[in-house]
Formats: sequence, structure tokens, C-alpha cells
Amino acid sequence: MTTTATKTFTVRAIPADVVAALRVRDDSCAAPELAIDGDGGSPLRCCLRVSRPGEEMFLVSYAPLRRWAAESGAHPGAYVETGPVFIHAQPCDGPQHDGWPEDYRGLPRVLRAYGVNGRIRGGVVVPAGESRPERFIDELFSDADVAFVHARALEFGCFTFWIDRAEPLDGA
Repeated sequence: MTTTATKTFTVRAIPADVVAALRVRDDSCAAPELAIDGDGGSPLRCCLRVSRPGEEMFLVSYAPLRRWAAESGAHPGAYVETGPVFIHAQPCDGPQHDGWPEDYRGLPRVLRAYGVNGRIRGGVVVPAGESRPERFIDELFSDADVAFVHARALEFGCFTFWIDRAEPLDGA
């Protein structure tokens, strides 16, 4: 008997065109702040890996729900947040795949679920050391009213990446 794993979600970094715009002016209308990571380990939202020692980054304000609402016509109201994120100072190749980022596996995260209106529908904490964070995403998506999920840093609450339900295969 053969079993096949089904992909249930897609992880998305900040899109490259948005990252390019943030390198000029961030979502708080400020110029990006150059940071050189002496020790490494800062989460980069453009490529979904952690920084390496000495790597140049920008610290910028980012409002993922505001940008999404402008495109979708949704009205998330008070749930629109602007927060700090690190991106590469220069263009990068983006993420290597669209699954849970390997550099973040085992790091604690809050998964915050949102409805189609951009309002919070629930959430769950992925504890430190968890090797299978995907099961928490599947748990949130078991609620048909959850449209997408944000992964956020546990300690500071910063946006880390966006998670969508997997697209159905053609003919499905």
C-alpha cells in the first residue's frame, strides 16, 4: 500500500515587489533603517531564513493586512497592524520552497488565523522545539471559516510569514 502526503498549505514570504518598495519607504512612510547583524540569527522575511553574521539588512515597518485589504477589498478594521521586520538590504533569491521554512523549524511561533474579512478567528502557539509545526496549521485550517494564517514571533509578536490554504489541483 502506497500513501501520498497531501500538501495542505503554502507559505509565502513578503512578495519581492513589496520588499523592493519597502527598501525605499516602509509602511510607516519612513526610510528603511540599515542594520548589520553581528551575530546572525535574525529572521529575514524576504527569503524566510535567518541572517548570517555580518549580513546587511533593513529594519522596516510592514502592514501585511493593510496591503491585503487594499487588494481584496476586505475591511479588517482594528486588526490592521504595522510592525517591524527584517529584509535583505539588497535583492535576494527569495525562499527556496513554499513549505515551513527550515531555519524556523523548532522556533516558537504564534499562528494567528484570519477569516475572509481579515478579522482574527483564533490562534495557536507552536512551542519551542516542535519538529512538526505543520500539524498546527492543519488544525487551524480544519475550520472552514479560516481563510489564511499569519506566523508571528512568540516573544515580540512580529509578522514572520503568511500561510494560505493549498491551491486545489487542476480538475480537483
